[in-house]
Amino acid sequence: MRNICAGFGFTVREELKRLVANSARGGENDERREVLTMGGVASRFRKKDVRLLIAGLDSAGKTTILYKLKKGQRQLEIPVNTVPTMNFNVENCRYKNVHFSVWDVGGQDSLRPLWRHYYTGTQGLIYVVDSNDRDRVRKAAEELHKMILDNEMRFASLLVLANKTDLPHSLSVEEVTREMRLGEIKDREWKIQPTCAISGDGLELGLKWLAANVKSI
Repeated sequence: MRNICAGFGFTVREELKRLVANSARGGENDERREVLTMGGVASRFRKKDVRLLIAGLDSAGKTTILYKLKKGQRQLEIPVNTVPTMNFNVENCRYKNVHFSVWDVGGQDSLRPLWRHYYTGTQGLIYVVDSNDRDRVRKAAEELHKMILDNEMRFASLLVLANKTDLPHSLSVEEVTREMRLGEIKDREWKIQPTCAISGDGLELGLKWLAANVKSI
């Protein structure tokens, strides 16, 4: 049991003492009594492994987002240099006790038919939309709906990142929601999050939502 909390700098016994003290100050309730069990404490710190897939049309900002997530919240504002993804990239990141393996696949026309090879085991889909690319937003919608209709993606929660919303002529979140036909999606949890990949704005909120909504397969 000590190993479960080793990375957090304290033992289960110490955590139990802290929770008991808090309970004495604030009164007991069912939730507090549950967490005061050994199993309750352990479950709070048990690592959860999640597989994510990042997809979207080329130049949407997928790879920049991947490396921003890898750097973590404290380094989101640090610039990253990327080149067009010609196959795939994979990186790891963490949000609290959730460990994400994030697969980024190239979005060029010739590569999209290969996306299906990365579907198996996907628990969350991050679909990046270039909000400033008005000419191709309907194509982005077509590719998204094609993906989520695949049986291998049936368990994947959907996070749509409306990227480049900081640009003056970009579509609003409401416009992206409508153009992407997100209201038609009834078979899974989904969320649209406005983001700016360059500054990192919105990425932590998206990751927080995924951590709370992805399901075990």
